[in-house]
Amino acid sequence: MNRNTFYATTFVDELARAGLHHVCAAPGSRHTPLMLAFAKDERVKVWPHLDERSASFFALGLARALDEPVALICTSGTAGANMYPAIIEAHQSRIPLLVITADRPPELRHSGANQTIDQIKMFGDFVLWFVDAALPESNPPAVAIRNLRTLADRALAKANGLRKGVVHINMPFRKPLEPIEVEGDVFVVDGVADDTSHQPKVSIFIPKELEVDYSSFRTKMNVENELESLLKSHPHGLIICGAGLIDDNENTLAGQLSYLSASTGYPVIIDGAAGIRHNTVLESISTHETVLAGNTSLWQNPELVIRFGDMPSSKWLEEYISRNTPKHYIYVAEHGEWADSSHLITRLYQGTPYDFMWYFTDKSESADTEWKNQFFRLEKATWEVIDHEIANGTYFDGGVVYDVVDLIPYGSTLFAGNSLPVRHLDQFGKPQDKRIYTYANRGASGIDGNISTALGAGAARPDAPLVAILGDITFYHDMNGLLAVHRCGVPVTIVLLNNDGGGIFHRLPINQFDPEFTEWFVTPHGLDYSHAAKLYGLDFVSVQSRDEFRQAFSESVNGRTSTIIEFRSDAKADLARRNEIVAAVHKELARLKI
Repeated sequence: MNRNTFYATTFVDELARAGLHHVCAAPGSRHTPLMLAFAKDERVKVWPHLDERSASFFALGLARALDEPVALICTSGTAGANMYPAIIEAHQSRIPLLVITADRPPELRHSGANQTIDQIKMFGDFVLWFVDAALPESNPPAVAIRNLRTLADRALAKANGLRKGVVHINMPFRKPLEPIEVEGDVFVVDGVADDTSHQPKVSIFIPKELEVDYSSFRTKMNVENELESLLKSHPHGLIICGAGLIDDNENTLAGQLSYLSASTGYPVIIDGAAGIRHNTVLESISTHETVLAGNTSLWQNPELVIRFGDMPSSKWLEEYISRNTPKHYIYVAEHGEWADSSHLITRLYQGTPYDFMWYFTDKSESADTEWKNQFFRLEKATWEVIDHEIANGTYFDGGVVYDVVDLIPYGSTLFAGNSLPVRHLDQFGKPQDKRIYTYANRGASGIDGNISTALGAGAARPDAPLVAILGDITFYHDMNGLLAVHRCGVPVTIVLLNNDGGGIFHRLPINQFDPEFTEWFVTPHGLDYSHAAKLYGLDFVSVQSRDEFRQAFSESVNGRTSTIIEFRSDAKADLARRNEIVAAVHKELARLKI
C-alpha cells in the first residue's frame, strides 16, 4: 500500500459507512486510486461508462429515481468538463450528486503539464460546496485522517440536505497511482478502520423541513432513542458553549442549559464571547483557560461532549478536548455548518440549541453530581486566587478586563475586540449575576472594523450603555469608524489597551527571534491616541492604576459620555503577570488536591 491507496481507501470506506451505494465512472489514469478503492468495496456498486458525459447523466437519472446521492469519479483535465451539463441539470433540479475529480498535484498546475487544467471551482455556482482536498502524504497526523473521513460524511450530508444538489471534491494525487509498495509510506490508525459496526465517523442529521416543531423533533431527526441511550450510559460529560450564542431578555437559553446540566450532571463551560456567560439563572464553568494552561490533565477526561455555538476561543480548552478524544462528540449546529478544526465531532445535528435542549432535557436518569461538583470546586478555588491576585498584585491588561466585567451596568452591551481583548475576556471575565449582551467578531477573528461593529451593536440597543474593549492595533485599524459616535448618535466607552504594538505575538514562538520579532511582528508605533479622541470629539483619559481605571470607567459608563480610557502597558510584563497568576492557581490547586 502507498499513500494514494491509503487515502482513497479511507475516503471510500467512509463514504460507504455514510450511506453511499452507487458510483458512476469512466476510464482514465489520475483517478486510479479512487477507481480501485470503489471496485474493491462491496458496499458500493460501480456503474462503468465509456465517457464522462454519459456517466454523469446516468448518475443524474439514478440519483433522481433513488432520491439519494450518487457519486461520479473521473480523471483530470477536460474529463470533468464533460460532466458540466449534467451538473447544471442536477443543480437546477435539486438532485444530489457527489462529483469527485482527480487532479494533478499542485506543482503541475499552471505548468503546461499534460492533461492539466485549472479545476478549482470549475463548476462555479452550480455546486453547493467545493473542496480542494489535501494531497496524500506519508505518515499523516491523525487529524488529517479524521479530516478525510469527516469530509466524506459532510459531503454526502450537504448533497442530500435541506436544499439538495451537487458537491464537488477535487482530489490531487502524485504518482504512483497504482497500489504498489512505496518505501517510507507509513500510516496512522484513526480509530475507525477497525470498527466492525461500520458506522460513519460522523452521523449528520439534517431536518428535511425548514421548520421542525419541538413535539416532532424526535420523529424528524430519528435520534430519540440513540441520544437518550448515550446520555444515560455516559454520566461523565461536558457541555461547551462557544462564541455566538445570544440569549433573549428572559435568559430562556440559559435556563434551558441549566435544566440540561441538572438532568445530565454535565457542567456547562461558556466562552467569554458567548452572550449567555453573564446571566441570572445559570451556574457555569469559566476558568478553563487558566486551569488548563500548560497542563490539560487537571480536568478529568470526559466520555461525551455536547457543544453549542462557534469554536471556543481558548487554545487550552481545544487542546484538552483533542488530547482526550471523547468517544462521543455531539455538535448542535443551527445552520448546519461545520465548526471543529480537530475533526472530533461524531454527531452533528442541524437545529437551534433551544430545540435540542427543549426535547432532551430531563431525558437522563443517571446524573453524577460528584462529576459536576469537582469542576465547580476547581472553579471556585481558581476564582479565589484570581480575585486575590487582581486586588493585590501588579495591575495589568487582564485586570482591566476583569474590572470592566465587574463594573459594567446590568443590561449593557459589551464588545470585545480581537486579538488579546477577547482572550482576556475569556480568561478574566468572571461570570456575573447580571445580564450582559456580549459580542465579538469571531467569524474570521479579524482586527478590522471592530470599532464600527461595536457601534452598530450599540445602536441596536440605544437605551443601554455600550462598552468596547480594544487593543491599540485594532483601534488603529478602524479609527475612521469613530465618526459614527456623534454622526449616528451612539455614545460609547472605549477601553483602549495600549501596549504599543501587537502584544498577542508575545505568546508565539517567534518572540525568540529578535530583532525581526520586534520590527516585523510587534511593530511598535508610538502613537498618541488622544489626538484621535480630539479629532472625533470624544473625551480622553489615560490611566495607570486600578483605582484610576475603575473611577474613570464608572463615570463614563454611568454618565453615558463617549470616552476613550487608555491603559498603557508593556506586553512582556502583561504576559509575565498572566503567567504568574496561572502559576499561582496551579500551586493552590495542587495544595488543595482537588
